[in-house]
Amino acid sequence: MDFMKWISSLDELLYEVISWLVFLPLTLWRTFIHPLEMMDYADRQLGLPEAEQYTDALSPPLFLALSLALAHGVATAAGDVDRLIANQHGLAKMITDDASALVFRLLVFAMFPLMMSVQFVRIRGLALDRCTLRLPFYAQCYPASLFALGLGFGTILVGLPEDRAHIAGLLLILIAVVYYLAVETRWFAAQMGRGKVRAFGSAIRGFVDAFGLLLVIGFLFTR
Repeated sequence: MDFMKWISSLDELLYEVISWLVFLPLTLWRTFIHPLEMMDYADRQLGLPEAEQYTDALSPPLFLALSLALAHGVATAAGDVDRLIANQHGLAKMITDDASALVFRLLVFAMFPLMMSVQFVRIRGLALDRCTLRLPFYAQCYPASLFALGLGFGTILVGLPEDRAHIAGLLLILIAVVYYLAVETRWFAAQMGRGKVRAFGSAIRGFVDAFGLLLVIGFLFTR
C-alpha cells in the first residue's frame, strides 16, 4: 500500500515538474507584457481554495525560484564559475554546492518583493503581520522574477571577455532596473491612488531598502 502511495505521489510530481516547461515561458510572457494584470491575478488567486489556485500560470514564489534556476543554469552552461561557491570567506563557507547557492539567491532576491510589500503595508497604515504582508508579497514576486532574470543574464554577459557582450550586459542590467521601477511605480500609483511622482518615490524607497539589505548580506558573505 505504501508503495502504491509512493507511485501515485511520483506520478503527481512528474506531471507538476514537466508542466513547468509549458507554464514557465507562458508566465514569463504574461508577466512581461501585462505585469500589473499578473499582480492582480496573484491577488485574486489567493482568495480561491488552494486546489484551484494558479491553474493557468506558475505561482509567484515558484516563478521566482524557477527564474533564478534558469539564470543559474544558463550561467553554468556558459562556463561561469559560481562566485558564491568559489568564495570561502565569511558566511560564504555555508555555500558549498549549486543547490545551496540557488537557495541563497532565492532568499536574496525575495528581499525585493518583501521590501516593496513592507512599503505597501506602511503606506496603507495597516498592521504589519503575516496576513497583511502575504497578499502584496505574492503579487510582487512576478515583477521581481523578471528583474532577477534581467540581472542574471546581464551579469553573464558582463562576465564574457568580448567588449560587445560586456556593453550588452550592462545595458540589459540597466533595462531590468528601469523596467522594474517603472512597473513598481505604476503598481503603487494604482494601489494607492497616488500621482506618478509619489508612486515613484515609494518604488525607490522599497528598492533602496532591499538593495541596502543586499549590501549588508554581501558584506557578511565576503568578509
